[in-house]
Amino acid sequence: MENKVRVRFAPSPTGALHIGGVRTALYNYLFAKKLGGKMLLRIEDTDQTRFVPGAEEYILESLRWVGIPIDEGLEQGGPHAPYRQSERKHIYQKYARQLLDTGKAYYAFDTPEELEEMRERLKAAKVATPQYNAITRAQMKNSLTLSEAEVKEKLSSGAPYVIRLKVPRKEEVRLNDLIRGWVMVHSSAIDDKVLMKSDGMPTYHLANVVDDHLMEITHVIRGEEWLPSAPLHVLLYQAFGWEDTMPQFAHLPLLLKPDGNGKLSKRDADQMGFPIFPLDWNGMDYKTGEQTFSQGYREAGYLPEALINFLALLGWNPGTQQELFTIDELVEAFSIERVGKAGVKFDINKAKWFNQQYLRTKPDSELVQYLQGALKENNISCTEEKALKIVQLMKERVTFPKEIWADQTYFFQAPATYDQLVIQSKWNPEVAGLIAEFKEGLQNVNELNAEFAKNTLQSVLDKHGVKIGKVLQALRVVITGVSTGPDLMQTMEIIGKQETITRLEIALARLK
Repeated sequence: MENKVRVRFAPSPTGALHIGGVRTALYNYLFAKKLGGKMLLRIEDTDQTRFVPGAEEYILESLRWVGIPIDEGLEQGGPHAPYRQSERKHIYQKYARQLLDTGKAYYAFDTPEELEEMRERLKAAKVATPQYNAITRAQMKNSLTLSEAEVKEKLSSGAPYVIRLKVPRKEEVRLNDLIRGWVMVHSSAIDDKVLMKSDGMPTYHLANVVDDHLMEITHVIRGEEWLPSAPLHVLLYQAFGWEDTMPQFAHLPLLLKPDGNGKLSKRDADQMGFPIFPLDWNGMDYKTGEQTFSQGYREAGYLPEALINFLALLGWNPGTQQELFTIDELVEAFSIERVGKAGVKFDINKAKWFNQQYLRTKPDSELVQYLQGALKENNISCTEEKALKIVQLMKERVTFPKEIWADQTYFFQAPATYDQLVIQSKWNPEVAGLIAEFKEGLQNVNELNAEFAKNTLQSVLDKHGVKIGKVLQALRVVITGVSTGPDLMQTMEIIGKQETITRLEIALARLK
């Protein structure tokens, strides 16, 4: 029998895809692949007031970059197309009509002023959470309180209305969450949610349930912020008579600030200087209507496989000491039972550590290609041999590919300035004399290599009975301009004999 596990990732095109959304997509993918199932991508754009141009394309490109393939969706097509909710409007109207006909939903004609008046009345009566529910609907203007003739008249005259779910007054709503266990809510705590808005578009709740049913979704894996809506969705499945095929729910733990104090937001990430989106986002903020820019993980230099590995372990525990996983190993090891309930601290330093580990496993040829591309953009020419030597020297020292060259421009050009602290504390006539003698010794070889440079320096120091610590930092600064860096002898080999001698001559003249 064919395995029927079907999951969906259903983002809204309201801006850039949050890194928490990428984790949700990843867990859906791992779950489906582990069980031989399929993953769908559905765009939930029923709220047209929040639609942001470019957001849909951004979501698709983000998933491509991190390497989460989709089986059915906007680009792939599939038996349940269209996969964009705004193109499925006619479908939702049919199902809203079904609920009206079976007495599970009703028309509500209340004006915004009347709704506000109702809320104020309840606040005055000390009701903690004013809502349109099984009690208050009896005092409002809807098809439950108006006569059939009045309702027909309002509908035929084009009076604005919404369609609301008729929530039962005294029922225990239960669902067995795959992560949290049994969740129980009394129906008195659930309001008569709007299912169809006055513009004829469905709300998230109706569209979501109808689509999950029609697309044969077996498991809904989504963020914890949707947990309060889950009992309402259960009621909708019951109202439609779909309880037997209702998907199983799993609500993922929240991503918390690095200190664990509250949910991670874009503002937190901006303040702490790390990205919260997979790719650069240069688009509109739907709340303010203003253009915003945020750096993405891709442009900050994170490798997609490192980011995926990092996100996989934010909430899921493999039950072993293993930390580095390929995507295939994640599929093999993943189980929803090992996803925790508690929120997870977002530790950007751990993300950097993963990036380091993955960078070190990259073939040198791939990093050479990256380095040459970056140098070309900056109008710097470099031979393949030199680029390879730089990559081999820097690979173990860097977190991001750009660090191979960005802070090491001395590989390509002589320093314009020297670290003044080192010059003031380490440079003196004795050191200058030793470096001048070392420079002369470099003339005795056709092609400079690290071993010759090291032996030449050591013989000069031995001759004068001086320890290497006395000159090494000063020597580094006059060659590179900075006080720290990779192995100095190998650096001189990469720079080459003539360029090294020239830099020493310039420094000796300038610092006389």
